[in-house]
Amino acid sequence: MALTGRQKPPCEHAFSPHDAVLRSAVPHVARRRFLTVTAAAAMLAFSTNRPARGATAVRELDAARITDNPFTLGVASGDPLPDSVLLWTRLAPQPFAEDGGLGQERVAVAWEVAADEWFVIVEQEGTATAHPEYAHSVHVDVKGLRSDSEYYYRFRVGSWISPVGRTRTSPAPGSDTSRLRLAAVACQAYQDGYYTAHRHLAQEDVDVVFFLGDYLYEYAVDSAGGARRYTDRKLPDVFNRETTTLADYRLRYSLYKSDPDLQAAHARHPFVVTWDDHETENNYAGPHDEKGSAPEEFLVRRAAAYRAYWENQPLRAEQLPNGPDARLYRRLTWGSLAQFDILDTRQYRSDQAYDDRPHAPGPESDDPARTLTGAAQERWLLDGWRDSDALWHVMPQQVCFSQRKFDLTAPARVSMDAWDGYRASRDRVMAGAKAADIDNWMVLTGDVHVGYAFDLKDDFDDPQSKTLGTELTCTSVASGGNGSKKPDNWDTYMKANPHMKYYDGRRGYVRVELGRENAQADFRTVSAINTPEGTISTSASFVTEVGSPGLKSA
Repeated sequence: MALTGRQKPPCEHAFSPHDAVLRSAVPHVARRRFLTVTAAAAMLAFSTNRPARGATAVRELDAARITDNPFTLGVASGDPLPDSVLLWTRLAPQPFAEDGGLGQERVAVAWEVAADEWFVIVEQEGTATAHPEYAHSVHVDVKGLRSDSEYYYRFRVGSWISPVGRTRTSPAPGSDTSRLRLAAVACQAYQDGYYTAHRHLAQEDVDVVFFLGDYLYEYAVDSAGGARRYTDRKLPDVFNRETTTLADYRLRYSLYKSDPDLQAAHARHPFVVTWDDHETENNYAGPHDEKGSAPEEFLVRRAAAYRAYWENQPLRAEQLPNGPDARLYRRLTWGSLAQFDILDTRQYRSDQAYDDRPHAPGPESDDPARTLTGAAQERWLLDGWRDSDALWHVMPQQVCFSQRKFDLTAPARVSMDAWDGYRASRDRVMAGAKAADIDNWMVLTGDVHVGYAFDLKDDFDDPQSKTLGTELTCTSVASGGNGSKKPDNWDTYMKANPHMKYYDGRRGYVRVELGRENAQADFRTVSAINTPEGTISTSASFVTEVGSPGLKSA
């Protein structure tokens, strides 16, 4: 964590609500060898393990001894504020080694922020510390910047200089900003293909990128990189197993972040990230995993996954986990034009109904006590809408918000993992949007590996009911392979869901421009990801007008 005269060290958290459960799990975990690592590593997975200071701190490595490039995982920035942006890198001269090739010594890292990409006009500079306790990651919260401005940044260790990143700050609060260009991406299973979408995203003229979950997948990656079918390299066996330990998750991020196209997208744009399930384990729900493990066992794994996530993302100290708990939901603004309420729909949710199988809504799924967001996050969201003067209210989150029937017959099955499986929770959110009189509501969604465009209906079963907003799902970067323009269920879905205006099964992302009169969404799809040469095109464009919700073809 960067420590300069303008910055504070990571805040010390109060005890986690899961601390007692985790403490009781220690002997059980050690006895069962659930994490299959040393006892010290198992303890690390859910302990605070903050870097020590003073005489007890680990010694500092002489940077002159670093003979290999330490910036193999690139650079990134995130969560732009009017006067601040978060800069990230992680030192790993040997990225596929468990310690990154730096052992257990801390490393001093110089950083610079400039107004130009040649660093002629350096506006701020300082020194951060890459701590081994944080996998030698660096998070620099640079403050005192000009609002609504573009900046360039880089890091230096000894004689090594990182790639240059471009970032920006957001407009001043309440300022009369005329437009914002954003992109939304999600779901990048490394083993499913190349990150062609990121290569093209790096060339887009957007202000910010929202990553909506599944940045990482826990599944094994073979020596050929799965569908990438490498012939010029052989990945280590350490990736050919499911991630369960802190070391596993850290190494898997090293693999993903070694991809040059992902590095290019991060270096070009600030990212706002949130997680879904695969950063930890498929379809987990709060303290419950897919396999039905004891919660005290799964929370140890969740703690490891959350810790590695923070270490490898451009996130501030406020998001640093305390054991298996992390406050990832947060709010950003873009002048008076837009408010972004970034949700976490995994950490606090009730377990999926009907054993998480597609099922028609019923008493189990419609229990009003069930929640997707948790009570505190739901209250935070609704209060934030009530107090907002923004023109657009954008809700970046993970799973399909709109009703999505799978069948033409009644009663139709729906997903128990999406908001359809938590209809009381969705009803409360929609009631809150109406109570706050939000006219320009846009939901950004990941998870499903396809592109959808929905009208948000007051009553999804009545096509004539009032339209409250729009939902855009951004398909996937790689998950699901090449995909197809019209999946086999295309006709069924389009007929069963008249509020669904678009459905495409190919890879890519969605690009959105918010303006004072309307918003335009462009679905960008790539030709293929089984080879790295795929091209990109716009498969569809829609406009929704200020004060008149609903999608119209552009």
